[in-house]
Amino acid sequence: MGQAYSAGLTVTDSIVLRKERILPLKGQVLVKKGDMVKADQVVAETLLPGKVVPFNLANKLGVTPAQLATYIKVQPGQQITKDTVLAANKGLFGLGFLKSEVKSPVDGEVENISAVTGQVLLREPRIPVQVKAFIDGLVTDVIENEGVIIENKSAYIQGIFGLGDETVGELKMLAETPDDELDPAKIDESCRGKILVAGAFLHFHAIDVARKHGVKAIITGGIDDQDIKKLLGYDIGVAITGHEKIGLTIVCTEGFGKITMAQKTFDLLKAFNGRKTSIHGRTQIRAGVIRPEIIIPLDFDANELITKEASLPILEPGTLIRIIRQPHFGRIAKVTALPEELTKVESETLVRILEGEFEDGTKFSMPRANVEVIES
Repeated sequence: MGQAYSAGLTVTDSIVLRKERILPLKGQVLVKKGDMVKADQVVAETLLPGKVVPFNLANKLGVTPAQLATYIKVQPGQQITKDTVLAANKGLFGLGFLKSEVKSPVDGEVENISAVTGQVLLREPRIPVQVKAFIDGLVTDVIENEGVIIENKSAYIQGIFGLGDETVGELKMLAETPDDELDPAKIDESCRGKILVAGAFLHFHAIDVARKHGVKAIITGGIDDQDIKKLLGYDIGVAITGHEKIGLTIVCTEGFGKITMAQKTFDLLKAFNGRKTSIHGRTQIRAGVIRPEIIIPLDFDANELITKEASLPILEPGTLIRIIRQPHFGRIAKVTALPEELTKVESETLVRILEGEFEDGTKFSMPRANVEVIES
């Protein structure tokens, strides 16, 4: 067998990207097909329903549910504030003595009034939601009332693991070599609003200093899982990340622990030092894999935005790969051969293996499922 297919990890200095920017509920699209947009530009917006607040109005007024209709002062769909009187009686003998009234506990609107239970359902104000472009690019399609599709040409790096949501900033190299550890002393006010490149490892103290100086994101080869627990306050486990409120975004390009950043990744980041960069830490390891992304927009002509049909990365002699299982997790290697015959591994299972060579010249063999292709 001359080649096979494997999961891929893309690191390239030029790729055509296509991003869907979709609202969680139908709303209004603010741009049109053919518009050039900036990463921080709002392209669509909507209003999410507010929280429903049950309120026992009959009980508060001191009447039975059947009597409530006599005293109610509002109607379903009516906008209200905390000063709005929901219901009131006329007082003792209808003369105004000991008159009582009940005001709304929230701002919002009246959802429903029940004569059976005496309860009203109040809905808090709608929550505005805006979707930004995230990348500089061209709006190539508009999905009516839902969102847009944006395309551009970018330098592009997929990470292994990340934390934190989408953000945009200027790339700033703090590492001098791929195996540097980020020195917290290098983080100062010149790093505010920047996306820092840390090298091989990122300590918790460096993260803390970066947050205090307003750093938007950090790109690192590796991070300690105990530092992640300290940062979040809990074990991350197997989950979808990317929405943590930790003050910045973190993307690990190699894995956990101190792992030298791949030379190709480091050189690519260094080549674009000072450039505007879009980054997010969203990660999903199970079905429907989501990888953290580092996107550096390039100048392009609309004619260049011809996206090719997606295909599985090819595993063949000469392919650059990353090991995704212990004991060599995160190491970069090159495929030297793909034996056709099945081979028995430690678990007594018969599998197809590959033969490879690490960057230091060490040779090895392992199951093909234990690697992923680094796409160019």
